[in-house]
Amino acid sequence: MPEGHFAIKLSHDQALVLSDWLDRVIGTAAFDRLVDDPAVWSALYSISGPLETSLPELFMPDYKARLEAARERLRGSEPARDG
Repeated sequence: MPEGHFAIKLSHDQALVLSDWLDRVIGTAAFDRLVDDPAVWSALYSISGPLETSLPELFMPDYKARLEAARERLRGSEPARDG
């Protein structure tokens, strides 16, 4: 890894769910207020761009079903969190 770069590993399911979430929240007024530092936007776009271009499911007719299946698999693999 070149100096100055950082790699993040995600499972395919994690990438699909994160991509969907970023697509839904980036650009909303609430998210724009939450992310109040332009430096954070740079990182967010560096993550969202590659996700969008590397997930073929985004353009498949059964995308919603694939997304929900990924969500369910992830929900089943994580310990319950206290509310």
